Amino acid sequence: KMSEVSEVMTKADMKPKSMHRAKTWSDDVENLYRFQQAGYRDEVEYKQVKQVDKVECWPETGFVKKLQRRDNTFYYYNRQRECEDKDVHKVKVYVY
Repeated sequence: KMSEVSEVMTKADMKPKSMHRAKTWSDDVENLYRFQQAGYRDEVEYKQVKQVDKVECWPETGFVKKLQRRDNTFYYYNRQRECEDKDVHKVKVYVY
């Protein structure tokens, strides 16, 4: 069985059906925060735009380690949580 993200990836240019804001922090919200800081909706859009199969993550936490922005500069992230409680409500969670 394929993971949800790779399943979504097989359908090129997947568009989200809906979006809501994160209410509480979680690992998923943390990673979405990192993608959105770099200018992407989420991992699906990042993989489509950058044509990559895998996103570099910290092995200890599973958080995204580095992302390439659309202007080809890189964002590097810490292995600890970066999305503070006051920023959680800014994170958009997309549903496919």
